[in-house]
Amino acid sequence: MVSCGQKQKEGTADQDSSSKISLITPAELNKVNKDILLIDVRTPEEYASGHLENSVNIDYKADNFKELIGELDPDQEVYVYCKVGGRSGRSAKMLNSMGFKKVYDLKGGILAWEKEGLKTVK
Repeated sequence: MVSCGQKQKEGTADQDSSSKISLITPAELNKVNKDILLIDVRTPEEYASGHLENSVNIDYKADNFKELIGELDPDQEVYVYCKVGGRSGRSAKMLNSMGFKKVYDLKGGILAWEKEGLKTVK
């Protein structure tokens, strides 16, 4: 079974004042305007098994991941998630290093989202 790797520590992003990455809970993300850039960084197979509505799939493991991310507007807020938080945490750090102004990482990934009983689509 493939997982997202190690989990991020709560509050990690907020401890570094230079960081532009914030952890966001499923409940907080569910309240956010639906017109956001929401990226699922899991594999296409994982994405097809169920994902957050209005999300786009950009596979962290793809050879051209950094290139695809580089095509996005760095001034737009970006929300990322994966299965449990490992890949999305690494993606968020990459986005931050590429100059993205504000990046949100879903705490606990899609598993936390589903645990809260929130809707996914296929």
